[in-house]
Amino acid sequence: MYMKKRFFGICLCLLSLTCSVCTAQVIEPRTLTMQDVVRLAQENSISAMSNRNVFASAYWRFRSFRAELLPSLSINAGIGNFNRSLVALQDYNTGAISYRANYNLSNEATLNFTQNIPWTGGRVSLSTHMSRLDQYSPTRRTTYYVQPIYLSYMQSLRGHNRFHWSRKIEPKQYEAAKREYIERMEQTNLTAVTYFWNYASLKERYERALKNFTESKRLFEAGQTRFLSGAITRDQLMQIEVTFLNDSLSMSSTRVSLRTSLNRLCSYIGYQDDTELNLIIDYNVPDLTLDYDDVLERALKNSSFQLEQEISYIDTERSVSQAKSNRGISAQINARFGMSGSGGRLDDTFVSLKDQEVIGVQLNIPILDWGLARGRVRMAEANAETTRNRLEQNMIDYRQDLFTQVMQFNDQRSRCDISKRAAELAEDSYQLALSNFSSGSMTMSQLDQLKDKRDSAFSSYLSNVASFWNSYFRIRRATLYDYITGTDITAEFDKLIK
Repeated sequence: MYMKKRFFGICLCLLSLTCSVCTAQVIEPRTLTMQDVVRLAQENSISAMSNRNVFASAYWRFRSFRAELLPSLSINAGIGNFNRSLVALQDYNTGAISYRANYNLSNEATLNFTQNIPWTGGRVSLSTHMSRLDQYSPTRRTTYYVQPIYLSYMQSLRGHNRFHWSRKIEPKQYEAAKREYIERMEQTNLTAVTYFWNYASLKERYERALKNFTESKRLFEAGQTRFLSGAITRDQLMQIEVTFLNDSLSMSSTRVSLRTSLNRLCSYIGYQDDTELNLIIDYNVPDLTLDYDDVLERALKNSSFQLEQEISYIDTERSVSQAKSNRGISAQINARFGMSGSGGRLDDTFVSLKDQEVIGVQLNIPILDWGLARGRVRMAEANAETTRNRLEQNMIDYRQDLFTQVMQFNDQRSRCDISKRAAELAEDSYQLALSNFSSGSMTMSQLDQLKDKRDSAFSSYLSNVASFWNSYFRIRRATLYDYITGTDITAEFDKLIK
């Protein structure tokens, strides 16, 4: 009677632990494969949205660079400039200063058509200008001033041409941004695959824990009957009960971890927290063997790594060039050619237009700077040498890391096959031991050991399958190539910027 009451109490406790599982089963689960989870992550995850925004920023930066190379049209205007004040005037002969009333209204407008010249770094402008001055004191008078057309040119004779370097760097940066977007999306896929297999692993652990609990419950019930009949001792019954209680605790703790993993997966793919998932797990892995040379070639061709290396190298050259340009004499030429006229009426300003030529050279000659410019050049050259050394080391590390990834991937397929066979043997061994235990030829401790080996073997098999796919998606991210379909991984960039 005592044993029956004790067993009944244990069952009540277990019923309370599993009630939430029964409640969750009311919700209709959504069936998903690994490919479905990857697709949902690309569509709904915060990571994917952030990737799209980062690419959009790079796109508009490239558009801004291209816009600088195109002609621009602008209007500069000063409207309603009213001035009523005293102005200090100095007599030419005596040098005496007197104040005169200034009372006028001025309006002006200039239309500029400007084009940057990327080959020289200069700027040319074609403009037209008109102004009107209304003088109210001491007499009322209106004066018009026009420049129907004039051409301006500004050119640094010994300066840093930023357009020369921008034309080298900006296209590469935009191309690198495209590849980085695909790489980030592949990282999103890798994270989704990791969450998928984490949840799948915990789901299998929970189902095995539930199966173990069911078996240990049945063995405990049978053990009570055998104990009452004198077939086993009280010590043997207590061992069976300990196993039964441990299995119930294992089921409870696994259930909590399972729910946490489910929430993390649902959050990542854009599902609500109360969503139930039914994952379709395909344990079959493709028969792939990768060649390191092929992987390296595709990685250097498709990924952003090589472009980033080139950009960093060009950027160091630009820094050195800029430091050298800022050293020594600097000169700038300004020239303007056109026609101008003035008069009391607007029509009069066009009657007698006069030629206008303005040209000049500005020089900046450092005499004593205590080696400041030379120090900046040496510093830029030292930084450039450091960057070149770092780039060489980056290439070595990149090749070694890729080689390690290929080795791990090629090894993972055989590990899947071996662990699969080990899991099958462990299951057969446990089932045989279970029959021996029922017949009394095996102790509970021996059965528990075989059960632990069975669960460990299957967990190892599942872990190796998950590692295979994680390794595969890391290779995809590094090469931007799908080795299963045999195609490059691309994106529809035009749709991303709409």
